[in-house]
Amino acid sequence: MTAKQHRIRFACTVALATVTIGSAVWSAAAAPPATSTSSTSTESQAPGARELRNGRFLYAVNQAAATRGSISVYDIDAEHRLVKTTETVPDVDDVKGVVASAGTGRLYVAYRTRSGVGMIYCLNVYDDAVLWNRAIDPDIDRLAIHPDGQLLFVPSWEGGSADFINVLDAGTGDVVRKVYFSDRSHDAQFPVSGPLFQETKAKDGSGEYLYLIDPQSYAVSRIGPYVGVLGPYAVDGMSHYVVNNVTGLWGMQVAQLKTGRIVTAGLTEHPPGDPGLLHGIGWTPDEREVWQSSSAGYVAPNKSSDDPTEIFDAHTHKSVGLIGSSEDMIEIDFADGKVSRVGDQYGVGRVVHTSTN
Repeated sequence: MTAKQHRIRFACTVALATVTIGSAVWSAAAAPPATSTSSTSTESQAPGARELRNGRFLYAVNQAAATRGSISVYDIDAEHRLVKTTETVPDVDDVKGVVASAGTGRLYVAYRTRSGVGMIYCLNVYDDAVLWNRAIDPDIDRLAIHPDGQLLFVPSWEGGSADFINVLDAGTGDVVRKVYFSDRSHDAQFPVSGPLFQETKAKDGSGEYLYLIDPQSYAVSRIGPYVGVLGPYAVDGMSHYVVNNVTGLWGMQVAQLKTGRIVTAGLTEHPPGDPGLLHGIGWTPDEREVWQSSSAGYVAPNKSSDDPTEIFDAHTHKSVGLIGSSEDMIEIDFADGKVSRVGDQYGVGRVVHTSTN
């Protein structure tokens, strides 16, 4: 079953299962099926278009075989018109993650080579220059970046046995420390209000916990256990709640980070059989909804596929077009030629306020 087929089948069940923690209501729901197959042209690249002055742009790391590892930049407000495609580094086989810093104007891509070496390259978004490209021992996975842009937090790969993540100097790629907690570390996330979050695919029981790492002391704590090994997850803007895909669950689990309480929002109607691990979960920016397993936004095909990535309108939930094949994308906004804001590879919440639940 392809990722797109999985999304459409899952979307056919529209019944919601809701659960309440405090004043927050969570709905386990899939995105509606695509209603359009219109395509955003990838032939409209502006000749010589190199400098981005103003606007919102999607930086998508290409995963199709012919372009893998390069970065295509799309103008979000111009129906995702292709602005440019930047060649980066050779021998990219498996793209694992992308992060960027508004403060430094640098973008980082974690990838594995054809021979299985974990690498990271650093790109200056102002001139498209690759500043460094380094192997990271023992390996890499979906990385996170400190809000000040000075440190990278790099898992040591979901298929590996190393029981730590690496903390890198973002300027050089040098390892500055290791943080130990479990093997098979996978997705690192540094949401708007912090701290650093980390999950692992370990099957000895430790993979059923979500880890919190203090970015100052590097002390490690954890939330769990969940009902299975964790997959994709997203934290809200105030780091009060985290929503998780969990192995073997048609739905999601939601944890209150302060108390550690975990509740389940399950679909009452769903396709038959074991779901395995649903992939894809995120908050809408206003945090009124949580969407999982293909949400409004950008829906990627199978990993390393040549199939295009589908664009959904965040208000109507309708399919509005296609871009090149990518599952590693990040929004970068420019104002007067300078990076003003950056997005996140995860669907993290964006509401920051002082009230608590």
